[in-house]
Parts: sequence; structure tokens; C-alpha cells
Amino acid sequence: MNLLKIILITLGAIAQFGFAFYNTALAVDINNGAKIFTNNCASCHIGGGNILLPKKNLGKAALSEYLENYDTNSLQAIIYQVTNGKNAMPAFKNKLTEPDILEVATFVFQQAEQGW
Repeated sequence: MNLLKIILITLGAIAQFGFAFYNTALAVDINNGAKIFTNNCASCHIGGGNILLPKKNLGKAALSEYLENYDTNSLQAIIYQVTNGKNAMPAFKNKLTEPDILEVATFVFQQAEQGW
């Protein structure tokens, strides 16, 4: 009986955490993410491409290839790249707020999943 109780408590905790994460994700304004992308990213990444290095575009396969940890935590990998930049891509940590970065990263992730 004790084992069953532990399992049920654990499942309840997992369900609560998942629900809390789900609610946070719903709070992201994807339309604002699209606007931020248009104003800050589209000059190099129009339509999910990359005018400087075409192989390093924002398609799902390309992101998986060149973004560290994309396959295990896609959204966090995009947030890290937007925040810190790398090589030709500038860092946006001093230009965009954390909520803005989350929204634009969520937009990029969603577009990559949908194939731009």
C-alpha cells in the first residue's frame, strides 16, 4: 500500500509540474514573437533562411545540426543562441528583454516545427 501511495503522489507531482509548464507556455504571445522576429531577425533570416550562411538556416534539420542541445531541449537552445549570439549572429541580451527573447524563440521553434 505504501508503494502505491508513493507512486500516486509522484504522478500527482509530475502532473502538477506539467500543468504549470503548460500554462507558462500558453502565456507566450506568439504574435509578438513574430513582430520581434520581423524587426530584429528577418533581415538575415527572412522566411527562416540565412542570407550569410544558407546551410545555417532556421529549419528544423539545420537547427538540429548546428545548435548545441537542440535535440534535447529545442526551445532552450534557441533562447541561448538569441541571448548570446555566436559568430556572425549578434547577441540580443542587451537589446531584447527576457520575455521578448522567449517569445521570439518560441516563434522560431514553432515555425521550424511547421517547416516555415
